[in-house]
Amino acid sequence: MKKFLSLVLALCMVLAVASFASADETIKVGMVTDVGGVNDNSFNQFAWAGLQGLAAEDPSFEVNYLESKTDADYQTNINTFIDEDYDLIVCVGYMLADATKEAAESNPDVKFAIIDDASIELDNVACLTFAQEQCSYLVGLIAGSMTQTKTVGYVQGMVSDTMNLFGIGYITGVKEACPDAVILQYNANNFGDIAGGATAAKDMITKGADVIYHAAGGTGIGVLNTCEEEKVWGIGVDADQAAVLGLNYVLSSALKDAGAGAVDIAKAVKSGEFEGGVHHYTLADGAVGFATTGDHIPADVLEKVEAAKAAIINGEKIVPTTVAECPDFTLAE
Repeated sequence: MKKFLSLVLALCMVLAVASFASADETIKVGMVTDVGGVNDNSFNQFAWAGLQGLAAEDPSFEVNYLESKTDADYQTNINTFIDEDYDLIVCVGYMLADATKEAAESNPDVKFAIIDDASIELDNVACLTFAQEQCSYLVGLIAGSMTQTKTVGYVQGMVSDTMNLFGIGYITGVKEACPDAVILQYNANNFGDIAGGATAAKDMITKGADVIYHAAGGTGIGVLNTCEEEKVWGIGVDADQAAVLGLNYVLSSALKDAGAGAVDIAKAVKSGEFEGGVHHYTLADGAVGFATTGDHIPADVLEKVEAAKAAIINGEKIVPTTVAECPDFTLAE
């Protein structure tokens, strides 16, 4: 009997130690940026800030990032994290889709998440997408309500189904608020060209634009800096760029909390509840929205935008998501 009790006690101690080890197990999360870099004041930075916050809140998470200077770095950076036995690899941006898919197919036991892409259909890849057309529509309403020249601008980082959602939403909002508005549109074809963003903004301002929205990552910093210099309203994206950049002529920003998605998936890995497939975040989740820093938006315009936001959340308003539904969007032509 004593031997039996000793065995039971020993087994309980083993289980207790195993449980303790499991509870304190380190979850390694690696983030790979796109070419905009971790300090793009946009979605790379927002995603990294979210993961840093998670690690500060829960020390069992170890988070690191690798910056991609060129497209050729994507696969190399992903493989570095694979080789170092990371539990989750977060790839920021649809430009990493091919590299992510290749790595995930070759390493089915490694878990991946990719932000702003829904094309990968693998059990070990969580596709984190955001209703960026919704927040873009809201800042479009602001731009269309506040333009004095009835000419506004839009700078997009690259043309793709994912990126086009920003333009479709924005243009829809502008046209609803100001049906006869002229919308100048420019595809920068680059997320890290500050000088190119500045040139595009100067050209639009010369043509009469008094509000310019960008969805162009680091390129958009050039857009907003030029708006500041010329005292023309700019509209930021992803982060609250008036606060982040300390600019006075940022009218609003279309907010997209890329960090929220990255944190959700990291927590799911720890809890054993990770699921591949599309995870979509909307206004209803609080993951997208618009900023009011600086209090530049008049009360009547803000009231209109808040009403539109409520209508989207309760399903009364559906923002278009295709080029066919927004013929004024011309970048995809």
